[in-house]
Amino acid sequence: MASEDFSSGDEHSHHHHHHCHDSDSNSDSDEKEDKFNLDPEAKEIDLTHAGLRDFAEIGLEQFEKLEVLSLRQNYIGQLAELDPLVNLTDLDLYDNRIMRIENLGKLKNLTLLDLSYNGIRVLENLEEQTELDKLFLVSNKITKIRGLEKLAKLTVLELGANRIRTIENLGTLSSLTSLFLGKNKITKIQNLEGLPNLTLLSLQSNRIVKLEGLATLTRLEELYLSHNGIEVIEGLENLTRLTTLDLAGNQIKKLSCLTTLTNLEDFWFNDNFIELFSDVDQLKGATRIETVYFVGNPIATDVGYRRKIKLALPSLTQIDATRCA
Repeated sequence: MASEDFSSGDEHSHHHHHHCHDSDSNSDSDEKEDKFNLDPEAKEIDLTHAGLRDFAEIGLEQFEKLEVLSLRQNYIGQLAELDPLVNLTDLDLYDNRIMRIENLGKLKNLTLLDLSYNGIRVLENLEEQTELDKLFLVSNKITKIRGLEKLAKLTVLELGANRIRTIENLGTLSSLTSLFLGKNKITKIQNLEGLPNLTLLSLQSNRIVKLEGLATLTRLEELYLSHNGIEVIEGLENLTRLTTLDLAGNQIKKLSCLTTLTNLEDFWFNDNFIELFSDVDQLKGATRIETVYFVGNPIATDVGYRRKIKLALPSLTQIDATRCA
């Protein structure tokens, strides 16, 4: 299936460490310090999949120089006891059991925060994180975009797989280059005018029925809108820098409004309703186009389908999932 992976929080690799618990330990305090053999001078700690239930088990007060703390796939239920980590830049708690964003006030140097795959319902308490560059909150229970107004340096915002209904309150995030809102309940493309530097926008798997509200995003290079209810291609004329356009799995019956998109390299359009091969001529201006997907459209059942597509667009190297000569 040609559509980008919405959970981009996955770009950091998963390291699995297995720790032996020293059963001869005399007291709890020894246990705390010896369990993971951590260097108090450490700048980076990675305890992925270590069975941690809270931060107290690590004894964070001894790690004043810590810059990167990665605790993926643990059972941590609460953000607490982080105040000593004033030099922390990266906090990764992907796949834990955190219910609330709280107690981050002292972490003023944070540039990356990953709270994907937790149980967070409200975007709150991020006012102090003015240095934040990347914020990942994939697969939580967030219903409303709010509380991000102060994050003027944010370049990547990943809110895929939540319960968001409205695109709103993003107007001050003028540095944003990538916005992921896939797998939500969004019905309308709106309120993106304040994001002139956006190069990637993902709105796949929502409830959008009309292409609108994109005209000012002239720096956009990747636009993902698969699995919505869009019926007409419109309002894209200004997006001349687009290299990837994903409109797979919509309700579109003809190709239109594409002639100005001369930089297109990938056009994903499987599972729509194109009946005429002449529609494909809309893409002739994209002289460097490499990949198209039209499988699941009426034209793809034509016996000369691949030959006709290749004839119209000679630069192609791939049609659907298959390379072409």
